[in-house]
Amino acid sequence: MIAASARVLPGVVLGDGATVEDFCLVGVENPGSAGAGTSIGPGALLRAFTVIYAGNEIGERFQTGNKANVREHNRIGSDVSIGSLSVVEHHVEIGDRVRIHTQVFVPEFTVLEEDCWIGPNVVLTNAKYPRSPDVKETLQGPIIRAGAIIGANATILPGVDVGSGALVGAGSVVTRDVPPSVIVAGNPAKVIRERSP
Repeated sequence: MIAASARVLPGVVLGDGATVEDFCLVGVENPGSAGAGTSIGPGALLRAFTVIYAGNEIGERFQTGNKANVREHNRIGSDVSIGSLSVVEHHVEIGDRVRIHTQVFVPEFTVLEEDCWIGPNVVLTNAKYPRSPDVKETLQGPIIRAGAIIGANATILPGVDVGSGALVGAGSVVTRDVPPSVIVAGNPAKVIRERSP
């Protein structure tokens, strides 16, 4: 079902049973995505005011909250949820069953592996030297490995690798790689203990 006020632009393929609510805009082109198609798998639910740019490949049962924004050229798996007011920039890879909560920022070149969980108001970053003249050539998104959990209001710095099954405490600032299956917290985040199974 596509709401009358929604716009699904040419080049978009929606799978069976997709719902596009009021005032969504799907398949938006910009200079970096002109002519690129967008595919969204069966069972998708795009809530009101969601914007999805052209050039995305999105799996089955994808969901967005209200006013989610997904830029171009992303690869998004199945059973992924992106919360209200969250922004996913371009050239991001998101695995199956990833949960991105409300007001999360996911910058270019981030990798979110399967089953990871990103809490509300988390900020992932990718610019190590934001004011340098070659900032665009040196962007490096973080990697959140399979099953990792990032607590609310945490900040992950550019290029940081959060290991599989790790847990980042709420409000932490993660400045270096996190080993698998540990809990880290603080500013800067430090290992507190191993995470119990």
